[in-house]
Amino acid sequence: MNEPVSEQKDWWPSPAKLNLFLHILGRYDNGYHQLQSLFQMLDYGDALAFDISTDNTAIRMETPLDGVPDDDNLIVKAARLLATKTKCNKGAVISLDKRLPMGGGIGGGSSNAATTLVALNYLWNTGLSEDELAELGLALGADVPIFVRGLTAFAGGVGEEITPAPQKEQYFLVANPNVHVSTAEVFTSPDLPRNTPAMRWEDYKFEKTWNDCQQLVANRYPEVAKLLQWLVHYAPSRMTGTGACVFATFSDYTLAEQVRAQMPEAWQSFVAKGVNRSPLLDKLEQQK
Repeated sequence: MNEPVSEQKDWWPSPAKLNLFLHILGRYDNGYHQLQSLFQMLDYGDALAFDISTDNTAIRMETPLDGVPDDDNLIVKAARLLATKTKCNKGAVISLDKRLPMGGGIGGGSSNAATTLVALNYLWNTGLSEDELAELGLALGADVPIFVRGLTAFAGGVGEEITPAPQKEQYFLVANPNVHVSTAEVFTSPDLPRNTPAMRWEDYKFEKTWNDCQQLVANRYPEVAKLLQWLVHYAPSRMTGTGACVFATFSDYTLAEQVRAQMPEAWQSFVAKGVNRSPLLDKLEQQK
């Protein structure tokens, strides 16, 4: 995973993920949806750097996101949650190198929160276990624990029941149709299918699965439908999560880049390798 240019900072990876499929089985009494999905880790994403202060407890962004106050930023929320949970009296000024689109369905915000928990747990020496960090992360979002654990995995429940599931190495062309899809809007829609039968993980095959959100989003956002239509001519393609990003699957990096070169400029895109272990875990291992 390419690191940002600034050599003065110690950058921690915050990788993207893809939902290779997303089935919605039903709804719990609390309103959350019962899901089954395969989370594929990628070797591409954002990066975060942390300047630790030992003489005060201030936690703030060095690089605020446009239109997102620190109090609403998942990164700051994650740091404050960890500090409160562990009664840590240290602070941090946090830099973000943002590459992933917001609201794209590739886990940008959740991954940022997970990287913050994992990195600060190490840098502040707060000593929480991976299980404790994952539990803490669930309070920030259903996808955060998967990034804390950092393995390509099947997920059930609301996303917290995680089973490591190594996949054959592939390359993914990921494209953003430049529309913002509201996850809440998708999950509250009466048109969303909520009755897909549960499957056994052992039976997984890409071509025998789908994304239950895809048709609904394609109907409401013509750009998503147009992008899917374009990509499927070249390779098996699908929307990830609740969108708006769409991916195509390739066994060869060069072929993926050749297709990317033909893509209309209006669509932002990147090619990434699917990895079974997150670059965040590798970074943590290097620190020890």
